[in-house]
Amino acid sequence: MATTILTDKESIRDWAAARMGFPVVVDTSVESGIQPMLRIVFDQAAYQDQDMAERPQNAGGYEHVEWDDWMKIFDEGKLALLVNEDVPGRRDSFYELIRRDEE
Repeated sequence: MATTILTDKESIRDWAAARMGFPVVVDTSVESGIQPMLRIVFDQAAYQDQDMAERPQNAGGYEHVEWDDWMKIFDEGKLALLVNEDVPGRRDSFYELIRRDEE
């Protein structure tokens, strides 16, 4: 299947919105210098349980964040979003975060 690389903020948000995807950051180490892991979650995983018990840092799981916060980490890491090209009648939610080609 053919793929497309997205780096434009609006294109990424539009792609995620078309698939009901939401930005999250995976828990990471409290040590400095460790880059947070970005993800986009879909379907039931996109619903955040507001009654969740407090859990310690780096306990696994993820935190829902605003797109602006997600994009800041995305840009700082010089990342790009690799997605499958749209096929009529199908909404593929495959994606991969990759490093941008340095030009």
